[in-house]
Amino acid sequence: MRDFASLAAMQAQVGAQVAVSDWIEITQARIDTFADATGDHQWIHVDAERCRRESPYGCTVAHGFLTLSLVPVMLQNALRMLDVGMAINYGLNKVRFPAPVPVGSRLRARLSILAVSELADGAQVDWGIAIEREGGDKPVCVAEFLMRRYP
Repeated sequence: MRDFASLAAMQAQVGAQVAVSDWIEITQARIDTFADATGDHQWIHVDAERCRRESPYGCTVAHGFLTLSLVPVMLQNALRMLDVGMAINYGLNKVRFPAPVPVGSRLRARLSILAVSELADGAQVDWGIAIEREGGDKPVCVAEFLMRRYP
């Protein structure tokens, strides 16, 4: 767990990897719950038998947006901003899913600070997120995540 006591402490880390999250397991129950929440029941995510027969992965795979939706929890278990009363998701830039996430995978995020911009009532932090799969040879998601933080 990385603690940032102030905005200045974050500004001093622009360009650096600052934290690595805990591992999160991608179970079929998590995939199914996400499919139910989003209405995306494509067979490659929810039909294990068909995946054994027809998928190049031989098993179900997580939705890319499921992987992306784990960014907030990965941030929360990797770092704390001690001087922040509220942080909000301001958006994303350049999201890509370079590799699949087979069911049973464990994922974690490597977090870098790309930029810190002061605002009239707070600040914006541009995060570089690289989500990796345990044992994988390339990231399963790379994104720029924009966070607004307020005292």
